[in-house]
Amino acid sequence: MIEKKDVKIYGLAKELQGLNTIESICKKAGIKKKTAINYIYEMRKKGLVKTERGRNKIRMYEISSVKKPETGYPGLYDMINRYSPLKIAKPFEHRVYQKMSIEEAIARALDTKYFRTILAAMALFKHINDWQKLYEYAKKYDNKRSVGALYDLSKHIMRIKDMDKDIEKKLLKAKQKNKFIIHDVKTKDFTEIEKKWKVHIPFRKDDLRRLKEGV
Repeated sequence: MIEKKDVKIYGLAKELQGLNTIESICKKAGIKKKTAINYIYEMRKKGLVKTERGRNKIRMYEISSVKKPETGYPGLYDMINRYSPLKIAKPFEHRVYQKMSIEEAIARALDTKYFRTILAAMALFKHINDWQKLYEYAKKYDNKRSVGALYDLSKHIMRIKDMDKDIEKKLLKAKQKNKFIIHDVKTKDFTEIEKKWKVHIPFRKDDLRRLKEGV
């Protein structure tokens, strides 16, 4: 038997089908922002809402009156949230059609250039299985030195496997066009790592504490 609450949720989803902002939901449904947020939460539990980022990073809600089956495998943001104590909000729903490895996720996280995404992805180094594969993905995304620097940073807050020495040498010898891990962001907390890898570290010691504590 369908509960009265569910009838309301599915009816609202049908009314709001398509891409919406929180403001457009309030206007179309004639409800306040707090109520709209509660309805979005209920619709998401039923698989009727997917969230993505629009222009100027405005959060957009793609609403459907029927649950759409998920295809493919978990993407970058699901991988990070599965393994990292620091959780991140998905800027959009990301699925892949070939299973993503930990090694690929690290390189792709760096490629986003997003602060919290890269910070959270540092926890993935605890689960590395194939150093050669990590090197190949770092090469593909042109962030070989950044991968090495991120690995050394992660050792400050967690116990991880030692990097294969041959891979470390290859990463250190590699050329990398962009010296910034995140565009134009650098700090002075990890100068030794910066000198070793010749890239600018965007994180402070307090950021690593946040990662460790998941806040």
